[in-house]
Amino acid sequence: MPEFSGAVIDVARRVLRKREAPEQGGLLSGQDPSAVNTVDPLRLWIIQVGVIILTTQVLALGLRKMRQPKVIAEVIGGILLGPTAFGRIPGFTQHIFPQDSRPFLSLVANIGLCLFLFLVGLEIDAAVIKRNARLSVTVAMAGMCLPFGLGAALAVPLYNTFIDSSVKFTNFMLFTGVAYSITAFPVLCRILTELKLLDTTVGIVVLSAGVGNDIIGWTLLALSVALVNAGSGLMALWILLTCVGWTLFLLFIVRRVLYWLARRTGSIRDGPTMFFMTITMLLVFGSAFFTDIIGVHAIFGAFLAGIIVPREGGLAIALTEKLEDMVSIIFLPLYFTLSGLSTDLGLLDNGITWGYTVAICALAYFGKFGGCTVAARFAGFTWREASTIGSLMSCKGLVELIVLNVGLSAGILSPRVFSMFVLEALLLTFMTTPAVSFLYPPEMRVRASAIGSNFANVRDGARGGEAGVHERTGQHVGDKRTRFTVVLDKIEHLPGMMALTQLILPPPPLYTPSDPHTLTSDTVDSKSSSPTPSIPPTADGLSIDAIRLIELSDRTSAVMKSSNVEQLVATDPLLDIFGTFGALHGVPVSSSLAIVPFEDLGASVSDHARRSDSHLILVPWLPPHYSVGTAPTQDNTGPEGATTPRAAPSHNPFDALFRATSAGADEDDVSLSHSQFIRGLFGSSKTDVALFVDRHQPVRGVAKTSHAGTYKLFVPFFGGPDDRLALDFAVQLCANSKISATVVRVTKCDAELAPSESQEKAKIAQDEGVFPDTVYGHATTQTRLQSETADNIAWARYTRPDDPSLTPALSRIEFDEVSTPTPLHYLIERALAMSESAADERSRLLILTGRSRRLAVENHHAELKTVMEEHGGVGSEVKRTVGDVTTALVVSGCQASMIVFQTALKSE
Repeated sequence: MPEFSGAVIDVARRVLRKREAPEQGGLLSGQDPSAVNTVDPLRLWIIQVGVIILTTQVLALGLRKMRQPKVIAEVIGGILLGPTAFGRIPGFTQHIFPQDSRPFLSLVANIGLCLFLFLVGLEIDAAVIKRNARLSVTVAMAGMCLPFGLGAALAVPLYNTFIDSSVKFTNFMLFTGVAYSITAFPVLCRILTELKLLDTTVGIVVLSAGVGNDIIGWTLLALSVALVNAGSGLMALWILLTCVGWTLFLLFIVRRVLYWLARRTGSIRDGPTMFFMTITMLLVFGSAFFTDIIGVHAIFGAFLAGIIVPREGGLAIALTEKLEDMVSIIFLPLYFTLSGLSTDLGLLDNGITWGYTVAICALAYFGKFGGCTVAARFAGFTWREASTIGSLMSCKGLVELIVLNVGLSAGILSPRVFSMFVLEALLLTFMTTPAVSFLYPPEMRVRASAIGSNFANVRDGARGGEAGVHERTGQHVGDKRTRFTVVLDKIEHLPGMMALTQLILPPPPLYTPSDPHTLTSDTVDSKSSSPTPSIPPTADGLSIDAIRLIELSDRTSAVMKSSNVEQLVATDPLLDIFGTFGALHGVPVSSSLAIVPFEDLGASVSDHARRSDSHLILVPWLPPHYSVGTAPTQDNTGPEGATTPRAAPSHNPFDALFRATSAGADEDDVSLSHSQFIRGLFGSSKTDVALFVDRHQPVRGVAKTSHAGTYKLFVPFFGGPDDRLALDFAVQLCANSKISATVVRVTKCDAELAPSESQEKAKIAQDEGVFPDTVYGHATTQTRLQSETADNIAWARYTRPDDPSLTPALSRIEFDEVSTPTPLHYLIERALAMSESAADERSRLLILTGRSRRLAVENHHAELKTVMEEHGGVGSEVKRTVGDVTTALVVSGCQASMIVFQTALKSE
């Protein structure tokens, strides 16, 4: 039964049957575009592809909100387009999916299926099994043997009731057992990644067991097809031995040749070259052709070709990135539609059929669930963890559908039995995500600090938990922060984050030059024995945790990256550069990488910082040159090259965000999505957060001024927890002799000093948008009085210090108190003046502000509206992201960089 080769021959016969030239008038000449034309089937094929893709994508949009994998939408879409639903509409099947057009559809679908199995082979990494062999082999074997036995037992009544006697029972029993014992490894990887289970002990064992299960499953499928196609037992043995010989030839000879070719062409170092891609594609279809003509399905040959591709240098991931879009968007939906055209749930029309359907579903689930659960419990997991492993391994997905379609095309399964098994595969795949979410909630998960058979387990929250975070971040005012989490998203973030990190480093010891004539040999020897004497590597206990964020997309390559985080951390250029930066400054930098869906990026950073006991999260805003769409004009520069205040909007990092929210510009989607991420982090973080808005980027047409390495800080202090955090951080930075600060406590006179409770609620409600925002506890009169008392204590602590250790830092800080009816206008004037002064002194100005979304002492809405009328407005997304004070400074044209602070949630 060489299905792939048969489809090619069938298409060739249909094309060669009719040699006359087709009419070229098309629709304008009255032709029906949906009419079958075996000589030129493109028109109808395009119609079919359009209907299939639109149906699956619409279903995927709804099912994605239920956290279901895309394969569910593709299977349901195929069933709906078949005789179960749309096929009952008169004329639908005859015009959209006529019988004469299906060979062309089948040919394309089978080509796509071979490419998909090649991608499945690329996903499988034997090293995963080796690292966790002791646990994974037990789970994999139990998850194969028990379901296979139950499937073989159920095959007896199914065969006697629904299968024609011309079909051999052994063949039917073998296909039933394989369908029961298979696990959908690609879908399993997607579920593990989306549920953030890859770094848990459960996820690691399931991933390893899934790899082994998949390899055994495809081997059993190849054996089943060989037995079906063989006329006798001796022929089946000959087919099997030929297949084994081809497998060994690929694994031990072709694999080495392919590795040599990859190194020779530079594909391992620089990604697959055109020549290497050509050889690989020839190998894929050549292997598929060979296994097809010897009597084993073509997909097994393509699967073997994927296994032998070298994994070094991320070559398998790079190959997947080049192929996955066409396969997932076009080829796979076509295959599932063909499967759906053969699925008629209307055949389940009596009690006996439904009774067997329920039995198929129940035995399939409990066979996998029971076998894997007991094996995992025997291996030492708790019952909750073991049941989660059993639920994950029961995922069927598209792999079982491929097995069922092979059985249907071979004539082993009848349409009724095929429909019963399709419903079972759909139901079990749909159940996996909700079952795992219920059995294994985030607070019960065990993280694996090392991947291997010996797990170093750390319970989520065991290093402090909610109470620990409250205790840590609710420390008394002025505590020095020494543990930082630095968020790295793009290469453009590196310069700004390096500059900010350098500011928090402890000041180096003063260097006193010695008389060269007084140096002795002993002195030289003592210096040479200490390679880095100027910067103690553990000074003040400072440590930095750099986390690299990668968005998890629908692509298979993203899932492959998730399962190879260790290799990515070691080779990621951003983490490598930042780690080198830390090593040069004698600061320990630990690196980590998170691959999560976009909507979970903020929560992922928050959870990581909590587990790492970080004191402060440093997160960058997009640099100006990343979001500016046009070059600045020269009309706003003075004769000396000095920039006037009105020139600033061309260098405003929030310009793109304003255009995106006001005009819906497509090119500004990056700024809008980054704003969503920042607000998501603000809204979920139980650790203090500092948003760094870097403004010191070179501008085209403007000469880059030199920088003496000194900084001036400007801290407007209105009060509230966020402003107190900014004040504490400014004092900590001023321990460095190259940093000085001006702190101004601003109060509004002749106006209400604090918004009422209803005003505060209205303010929060007004700022609420469609994106997640910070939600704070109820602000009562008592909490406001406590916050005001804390403001006075913090101010007195630094203006009237009694702690000698603060004297060096406070000597470089100027404190001032101002009362004004227009505080924002005063801050703008002061900031612009300090910016000009800093430029004259070849220094840089850095403004530290609080986000002040809770317990705000002043209500700036009315004045901010006036400021925006004077200087130009920004989108509401900017105000929701950085707060009113920072928004006023941004629109005013101040060229200083800014740090926006928010204290940890529930810290007060």
